[in-house]
Amino acid sequence: MAKLDKFEQQIEEELERGEWNRAKDYDSLEEALKEGAKSVLKKRPISIRLSERNIMLLKRKSLETGVPYQTLIATLVRQYVEGKTKVEL
Repeated sequence: MAKLDKFEQQIEEELERGEWNRAKDYDSLEEALKEGAKSVLKKRPISIRLSERNIMLLKRKSLETGVPYQTLIATLVRQYVEGKTKVEL
């Protein structure tokens, strides 16, 4: 477990002493947050046009890596939007 800083230690001690109470609307807030998370994580199909050559090359990479080609495409998109992969335009 990670070492807690002083502020975190103080909060942990207060929790152990029962100084914190659950918010009155905790259950409805928790449900709203869960629903929000579901909508953010929900997958939606899209349609893109790729050349036959690119599809063939993607499927070849898929076979080499053992990752389905649609998963490979989704991973590339995710890495790009998270700034982990650069694209030359």
